[in-house]
Amino acid sequence: MKTIYKLLSFVIFLLVTISCNDEFLTNEPQGQFSSQGLATESGVEGILLGSYKMLSGTGLDGQAAWENDIQNWVFGGIASDDAYKGTDAGDQPEQSFIEAYDFQAFNGHVRNKWRGLYKGVARANDALNTLKLVENVSEATRTRIIAEARFLRGFFHLEARKMWKSPPYISDEIFDINDVESTKVPNDVEIWPAIEADLQAAMEKLPETQAQVGRPTKWAAMALLAKAKMYQGWDANGNANTAKLTEAKALLDQIVNSGKFTLVDKFQDNFLVATRNNAESIFEIQYAINSANDQASNQGVGLAHPYIDPWGCCGFYQASQNLVNAFKTSASGLPLLDNFNNSDVTWQTEYTGFLDPRIDHSLGRPGILFKDFKIHGTDFVRDLSYAGPYSSMKHVAEKAAFGIGGWGNLTANNYRILRYSMVLLWLAEAEVEIGSLDRARQLVNQVRTRAANPDSFVPKAIQGSSRNDFTIVDGVPAANYNIKTYDVSWTDKDLARKAVRFETRLEFSMEGHRFFDLQRWGVSAQVLNDYLAVEKTKRVYLSGKTFTKNKNEYFPIPLEAIDRSLKGGEPTLTQDPNY
Repeated sequence: MKTIYKLLSFVIFLLVTISCNDEFLTNEPQGQFSSQGLATESGVEGILLGSYKMLSGTGLDGQAAWENDIQNWVFGGIASDDAYKGTDAGDQPEQSFIEAYDFQAFNGHVRNKWRGLYKGVARANDALNTLKLVENVSEATRTRIIAEARFLRGFFHLEARKMWKSPPYISDEIFDINDVESTKVPNDVEIWPAIEADLQAAMEKLPETQAQVGRPTKWAAMALLAKAKMYQGWDANGNANTAKLTEAKALLDQIVNSGKFTLVDKFQDNFLVATRNNAESIFEIQYAINSANDQASNQGVGLAHPYIDPWGCCGFYQASQNLVNAFKTSASGLPLLDNFNNSDVTWQTEYTGFLDPRIDHSLGRPGILFKDFKIHGTDFVRDLSYAGPYSSMKHVAEKAAFGIGGWGNLTANNYRILRYSMVLLWLAEAEVEIGSLDRARQLVNQVRTRAANPDSFVPKAIQGSSRNDFTIVDGVPAANYNIKTYDVSWTDKDLARKAVRFETRLEFSMEGHRFFDLQRWGVSAQVLNDYLAVEKTKRVYLSGKTFTKNKNEYFPIPLEAIDRSLKGGEPTLTQDPNY
């Protein structure tokens, strides 16, 4: 069965036809597009695929993919305590401002994130409106297209609501592809209810399975709806919203009780091309393994590959020392929840202390085999003195899947944006606040038990005479891995909460979620200012930087979007008053 990315040749033709019209809030219309001309079942499917294309973050005309990458390595990673911008001081300075919490409304990365998300919304709305003109289509197909379009519209608006405190919601009822005025919607209403309505409608109509890989199922909509509720689960001061957590828990329990998903045996199978769309996957952003069109590949993280051959570019998105230290464990195999950052995991000499084995599947560090390419060294980074010795890893394809379109940084490694381990840990969060501490412990232990599988440990490798040569020492792990489950019942709610959140960081590190997790928990200022207090002693460019509470949790609405929202001489968009 063809997957979505194999249909992109039609989408490319379609996008060329309509691209001058749907970049609303950024470009004035230069011509008119007739929905009537695509008012057929195949035409609507093509428009819908245009919305799917925006999931990858690569469909924004004339802009670098990393400025709109759905993996959020810039906004969710660099802006957090997981990662530095990396590479060197002069490259991509707009990311340097984001890393330093100097969020500006004219930052091009912020602007293009807005453009990309709302372009996805536009295409979903266009599919819905064009479908209204189609008569010769079965009710089953009509129902499916509407459900998929609403899933996508909910998805893009959810991403916008994570980025901005008050983004607008644009529905198909007001959207007109030929009228830029229809997109000039005020942002004076909270959009969470509209997001939930889209995802609820999608959940009720989507099938449990899809013939084409990459299309959402009922379970994907259910998980995304639960995620939306989890993002409303705490206020800005970290107080739990029990009503929303109760609603999320009901959905998460349904997913767990369905038996449809399970954790894969090896943690790293969530980050390999060969094991895409596995038993743990609920929804993945699909990328092509071979395509004459680079737009079908995973190019949004193209900059975030090691600086050494075979990638050769560009060394961005380097793991922080703070994150590396978080993987330390005690003699009993448990995380050091309170004092993990008191001392550093060393890299100049071999670190012999206890470590969670997920560290070496999550980031590259000197002396350890980097996937199956070569032993990581300081030559993996562009400027050791600027951003340290560590690399990002999860998005990098394994050797067998390396190279596409003539540039190895464009890979076919899918992005697992919803997977079963997320469901388990979200459910554990909810259990801590409104349910059973012991069930929360059991859910965390499921994730830790998988991580403890010795078959998944990175093996020790010995450097050969050539830089690309190494020998694996059979049966010997690369480090002193020691991870165990929590075997003592949890009775302290604060301790349980801390343990679940720490587990969430370890499991999903360097996947673009960390900044937004801190945001939804209402703890960003505390955590990130503690991070800066230590990191400024290691990264001098962070000296004097600070995270401002009740401001830096969200990004400013792009100035260009406000300027282009004029209606009757007045802007319909209002800037976040904190900016």
